[in-house]
Amino acid sequence: MQTRGKLHPIATPSAKTHSRRLFVRNLVIDCAIGIHPHERGRSQRVALAVTLDIAEPDAPHNDRIAEVVSYDDVVAGIRAIVAEGHINLVESLAERVADMCLADSRVTRVNVQVEKLDVLSDEAVVGVEIERSCAN
Repeated sequence: MQTRGKLHPIATPSAKTHSRRLFVRNLVIDCAIGIHPHERGRSQRVALAVTLDIAEPDAPHNDRIAEVVSYDDVVAGIRAIVAEGHINLVESLAERVADMCLADSRVTRVNVQVEKLDVLSDEAVVGVEIERSCAN
């Protein structure tokens, strides 16, 4: 295309980039967690919520689980972390879950919420929320 005698490049479409957000919400697990003496030697209910931002080079074309980050793998990973044994801090559990999620190179960011459901005598819930990104 020419305008006043100058050539202008024709815009070419850029490569498509795909992203998706995977989440697991309200995953309640019995967990050996806590720093207080009354929390040792027993488990308590912990609720987790995990949100992963995933950069994928292309959409799944073959409708196969191998083409995507699977929430089954995320849940299995969380269960494996909890099964390793006593964890002192909800912050430590959140960091371990974030590290596990970010080990998949397709995950660019993860948000992890960990809530202890039975700590306070009323309906209140306590916990922590962290967000981590890959170091690209």
